[in-house]
Amino acid sequence: MIDKFVASVVDALHGIEDGSTILLGGFGAVGQATHLIEGLIETGAKDLTVVANNAGYGRVGLARLLEAGRVRKLICSFPRIAGSTIFESLYRAGRLELELVPQGTLAERMRAAGAGVPAFFTPTGVGTRLAEGKETREVGGRIHVLEYALPGDVALVEAWQADRWGNLRYRAAGRNFNPVVAMAGRLTIVQTQHVAKLGELDPETVVTPGIFVDRVVHLPHGDPVL
Repeated sequence: MIDKFVASVVDALHGIEDGSTILLGGFGAVGQATHLIEGLIETGAKDLTVVANNAGYGRVGLARLLEAGRVRKLICSFPRIAGSTIFESLYRAGRLELELVPQGTLAERMRAAGAGVPAFFTPTGVGTRLAEGKETREVGGRIHVLEYALPGDVALVEAWQADRWGNLRYRAAGRNFNPVVAMAGRLTIVQTQHVAKLGELDPETVVTPGIFVDRVVHLPHGDPVL
């Protein structure tokens, strides 16, 4: 019997190694698997590369992981937002590497990884510092820059509802980066607020099929189960 639910955050995060690339769903605080992210601190994993839309805020979730010194490199689109003081202090001190990627390109690089596409050309970034050193090609009379797929060793996803096969639904804006992150992770771990019985989810509303999901932990209303 397939049952991808695990009992706790500790069980969900078991086996994450030093130096892993971690993909994070979420747009700011919305749809981010905060308790899984903070649970990474308890695993002891370090020298991580984290891929996210932004650099966290306050002292929770990604910001707390950064503050704990577990992240070596951050790949994101918006590192400076209100409340991103942890990132700024680490970056200014030279303790954190940063790779800036335009938001649409970031999403497409992860989607490409999940779809088995190794690279693609895009006009985004042409003529800017973000294109320096990258291959370019004229397509349809317009210059494009080559971008490579961005897979992750681990993907951390926040879902609204999941069944034991790992089929996922998202709620409103909580969907954001989560579907492409789930596709691009070699190990995809999900925290879900609600559990559905097998067969209860309307297939037309399932955004992430269970084939992309490895582990699910039920955190009602975001309450941690460590």
